[in-house]
Amino acid sequence: MSRIGFIGLGIMGSPMAGHLVRAGHDVTGYTLNSAALEKLTAEGGTRAGSVAEAVRDAEFVVTMLPNHPEVEEVTLGADGVFAHAPKGALLIDFSTIRPESSIAIAEAGAQQGFGVLDAPVSGGQAGAEKGVLSIMVGGAESDFTAATSVFEAVGSTYIHVGEHGAGQIVKAANQLVVGGTYALVAEAIVLMEALGVDPGKGLEVLAGGLAGSRILELKRAAMVAREFAPGFRIDLHHKDMGIVAAAARQADIALPTGAVVASLIAAGRAQGYGALDHSALLKVVENLNGRGANQPGPQHLSEGKQ
Repeated sequence: MSRIGFIGLGIMGSPMAGHLVRAGHDVTGYTLNSAALEKLTAEGGTRAGSVAEAVRDAEFVVTMLPNHPEVEEVTLGADGVFAHAPKGALLIDFSTIRPESSIAIAEAGAQQGFGVLDAPVSGGQAGAEKGVLSIMVGGAESDFTAATSVFEAVGSTYIHVGEHGAGQIVKAANQLVVGGTYALVAEAIVLMEALGVDPGKGLEVLAGGLAGSRILELKRAAMVAREFAPGFRIDLHHKDMGIVAAAARQADIALPTGAVVASLIAAGRAQGYGALDHSALLKVVENLNGRGANQPGPQHLSEGKQ
């Protein structure tokens, strides 16, 4: 199979690297988290002490990092990928960053003899652990085809959506829909609880109808139980909604619902929930309604509020 240098072994990157090892690839990983490096070696990968060491023999370089400054430093820096990887290697950036950053990195890579794909993913920690991520890929069609074995190992859906930066635009659209869905599920839970209806049973019915979604399928029980261990943090979704807003401004279009969702996510961050899963938008909606930990008892459906 292929020699892969993998940079960024966090909540998403660590299980993705593990899947690549199990698929037969020779994976050398680098991250600042020593525990993640130990996990990779236990799974059969190789740990590196620097970006340069991770990529020096790589056919593919994979990055999975929090934001564009980290990706730009790792790829464009003096000690980065383009300075140390073999010419002709293909960079696959699974990070969610600004489209303009992806385009700039691709242009710099092409000038130095590297292929580049922006390939942000959707599916969260659960999708990464199960190897069923959805991958939206921007770049050259030939590079997309060359990277198929990498995508197969970590995802169940991978589609070439356009030129450089297009993957990031589709990911922005994804985050718009995901954030809006979480906000509406949160409101549905608050509505049902306020009127004395069991939200667990209510959401079970909704999940089987037209309102059904992956979020209801995967997260309804945890939301009702108020379990917000991060699969994808509010802090990161806040960053992503900034990408959405900037893209809308560039396109000169209005996204009014998206603006409300972005405000709710920003409120969650301001209220101290940034490190929680983005399903913790439920806590924001509860706070708006004066409910939550000390919430009043439910009102019976036959009782009208004056």
